Amino acid sequence: MQATKHGEQGHLQAIREALGEGRLKRVGKLLHRTHPAKVAGLLEALPPNERRAVWSMVDTERAGRVLTFLHEEICAALAQELDPDDLAASVQYLELDDLVDLIQVLPGEIGARLLAATGGRRRQQLETLLSYPEDSAGGLMNADPIEVRPDVRVGTVMRYLRLLDELPPQTDMLMVVGRDGCYQGGLRLSTLVTADTDERVSDLMQVEVAGIPVDMPAAEVAQLFDDLDLLSAPVVDADLHLVGRITVDDVVDRIREDADRSVMQMAGLNQDADTFGPILAGSRSRAVWLGINLVTALLAAAVISRFEATLQQLVALAVLMPIVASMGGIAGSQTLTLVIRGLALGQIQKGNMRLLFTREMGISVINGLLWAIVIGLLVFAWFDSAMLGGIIGAAILVNLLCAAAAGLTIPLLLHRLGIDPALAGGVILTTVTDVMGFFAFLGLATLWLS
Repeated sequence: MQATKHGEQGHLQAIREALGEGRLKRVGKLLHRTHPAKVAGLLEALPPNERRAVWSMVDTERAGRVLTFLHEEICAALAQELDPDDLAASVQYLELDDLVDLIQVLPGEIGARLLAATGGRRRQQLETLLSYPEDSAGGLMNADPIEVRPDVRVGTVMRYLRLLDELPPQTDMLMVVGRDGCYQGGLRLSTLVTADTDERVSDLMQVEVAGIPVDMPAAEVAQLFDDLDLLSAPVVDADLHLVGRITVDDVVDRIREDADRSVMQMAGLNQDADTFGPILAGSRSRAVWLGINLVTALLAAAVISRFEATLQQLVALAVLMPIVASMGGIAGSQTLTLVIRGLALGQIQKGNMRLLFTREMGISVINGLLWAIVIGLLVFAWFDSAMLGGIIGAAILVNLLCAAAAGLTIPLLLHRLGIDPALAGGVILTTVTDVMGFFAFLGLATLWLS
């Protein structure tokens, strides 16, 4: 595998070198031998002008597959550069779930043209899949399950499978469906190929995987796949009729997208933004986040200004203030990250919130006392002032306790309000730890000096 990875990297490097040397014919040949996912990665790593040049050399029959691996902003831009007929031709061989995802990220008129260019039963299936919310089991599923009846024999099933051109990707089991269309269980291929040809499907099928409701949130679907180590799972409607199946590759894609979104949103960035996109567009999206941060910084500055007289009496306080804020920020971020992860995995519920609160506050007390003593002794040795060492030690303890409480309550409150904690939690936490840290430190110093 490692050798294959190095080979792919060398292949992409050869494309970049050929592009830099202007050897466009060689670029075209290399692109034809490169996996669509790697082509997408190359396109995203190129500046817009070079990206368009390389995109024009991608074969029409492979262009649709490449589009499915691109981030939304780049995907939409490159799709619009294709001739409408070429674009329609390039997506006809995509799996239905991939085509659904592509239509959902493209501009409305382009998506409508792709839908209109699809005919027959495939169009009916496409319209059905598009009717489900994108972040639901219906939005993840594909309409390609292989169905068998429970009363047929293994030999009949084997003959039926041989008539098929190929099995759908990620097929590890067949769906057992009654004559009423209701899902009854799954027949694993490993069981099928080792069974006697006279055995009936009903005697071999397993019901360990119940049908996933079509409206189940995508996050819960991902958790189910993780818990049960599934490769595929059936999807059923309210009447338990089989309507499709979800495969692990689509779940992995969703997990990766959610992880990317959380990381980018914590910095106020759009996960689908083009790394080499227009300067004005990039600056506009970041300016909002910087403005929010300015407001929080001004709030902290306002707290400091309330203690101007104290700072004038003891200049050392200004030197030590960042230590208090920094320690609180780190401690709060640890708790915040733990809670956000627990919410994402469904580990935090009403029944265990009190236990989690007790645990985190206990950790904060121990760490607060430990580092209050360490920092207090360091400050005493630095400034030869037991008073200053005691003040900063007490402020550290207070701020770490406040940071733990904020790290717990902020994501829980945002989650209850329907706001992604990863998006706003960090900014709010930083404000709380800065304000409380400065207030505790300077407030204690004011009391001591008065």
